[in-house]
Amino acid sequence: MHADPRPQELVTVRTFTQLFSSTPRGARLARRLVAHRLDAWGFPYDSDAGRNVALVVAELAANAVRHGRVPGRDFRVRLLWQGTGVVRVEVADARSERLPVLREPDAEGGYGLRLVAAVSERWGTEPRPYKVVWAEVSVRRSG
Repeated sequence: MHADPRPQELVTVRTFTQLFSSTPRGARLARRLVAHRLDAWGFPYDSDAGRNVALVVAELAANAVRHGRVPGRDFRVRLLWQGTGVVRVEVADARSERLPVLREPDAEGGYGLRLVAAVSERWGTEPRPYKVVWAEVSVRRSG
């Protein structure tokens, strides 16, 4: 066997996964920990990438708490960055029968998914035994 003469390109894959209590405090903590993790990955708190990913997490976590809460069950946040220009955000909750719908805002709300759609390249849902709402956010490192 001969070694492959082509240089191997290193691929950086970073993930962050954490369970949070299905409470408003859990949603706030999710946003804060994600902002901290992105800063550690080279996307500062005050960068567009840091702000946009934190906004997506804040909105999806708030929806998980408000619409996906099942007593005694947590929600999960997962970030995936493969060294490319996109961070994938996934928020999973226990209410798979309640998929989010982009709707016209009214006095009761409806702005959260519109914000997610505005700052994401794309977003969607994956019904599994639990529900996953995901969004892919464009990112660029500062510097």
